[in-house]
Amino acid sequence: MGTYNIAVLPGDGIGPEVTEQAVHILQSIAGRFGHNFDTTQALVGVSAIEAEGDAISDATMRLCQESDAVLFGAIGGSARYEGPDAKVRPERALFRLRKELELFANLRPVRPFDALLNASTIKPEVLQGTDLLVVRELTGGLYFGKPSEIRETPEGYVAIDTLIYSEAEIERITRTAFELARGRRKKVTSVDKANVLSSSRLWRRVAERVAADFPDVAFDHLLVDACAMHLIRRPATFDVIVTENLFGDILTDEASMLAGSMGMLPSASLGTRRTAYGLFGLYEPIHGSAPDIAGQDKANPIAAILTAAMMLRLSLGLQREADAIESAVEQIINAGYRTEDLREAGKEVVGTKEMGRLIVDAVASST
Repeated sequence: MGTYNIAVLPGDGIGPEVTEQAVHILQSIAGRFGHNFDTTQALVGVSAIEAEGDAISDATMRLCQESDAVLFGAIGGSARYEGPDAKVRPERALFRLRKELELFANLRPVRPFDALLNASTIKPEVLQGTDLLVVRELTGGLYFGKPSEIRETPEGYVAIDTLIYSEAEIERITRTAFELARGRRKKVTSVDKANVLSSSRLWRRVAERVAADFPDVAFDHLLVDACAMHLIRRPATFDVIVTENLFGDILTDEASMLAGSMGMLPSASLGTRRTAYGLFGLYEPIHGSAPDIAGQDKANPIAAILTAAMMLRLSLGLQREADAIESAVEQIINAGYRTEDLREAGKEVVGTKEMGRLIVDAVASST
């Protein structure tokens, strides 16, 4: 039994809708297990820009730094802040959170529920047994390299992005992947583009050195284009995939289709800082703000709810409570309830709030 301080940043678009359901789940868990989740909400993204002048304020950063974990919704979705002339972009909030909170490892698990194998466009027999974890480096690579700009030249405009990785950055993310693999099926696949990129050749060299410290873990390399293909052809053969920032971003969106929808996948962003209960982290569903369905009660809250379960397990040390949430989600899926993104003949389609309520009830009634 304990009290846990959680910063809640719902954000934009469907972020507030799905985060609300995740908070309801936490309240249900608190009642069942006798905990107190002290949640404090703050603005982030477009809503923060419009109210506070920046994508994330210094006060919100302090709130996050003083919390045991951060529960995040989604940001962006407003054309006003996404054009080439935008002075402040909503994404600045995530970049600042990752840098200042030193969150270098993004964990994205992919395990399709058996009852949803037909929801994917991939054949069920190919999906059967898929249970993989993508470990994405989060603070380096193209997203952070400088310079990154569009320049005007006598011959026309030129765009420049800089891809840079240090040996230390590569070592800490690959070591994290091997340590996680030891608690799973003991296999790591390092994904790069070493046939083209110098950064990938360094990545491969460092990964091989780290692998030598884990002789009990099987290890192989795979080029990113081949990995994209094999995620569709043989997803069940993967255990832990470790890769750089851009590749991880793209591959995990692809992998979300194995689970039937982006609305099904949670994620955790971790560093090395420890709280009284576990590793400090920021937790967010991998889907975006989906402005086209915002406010329509159509968003799938399951990714946000499973994200809350990851937070309980990794940052708050509450394994039984995390298991209870995941079991409740599976129970409701098995009972035939679906959100719009998972529409299936013969199944009952429900809205965001009703799906959340069903899972809350399943948590409360489980033994």
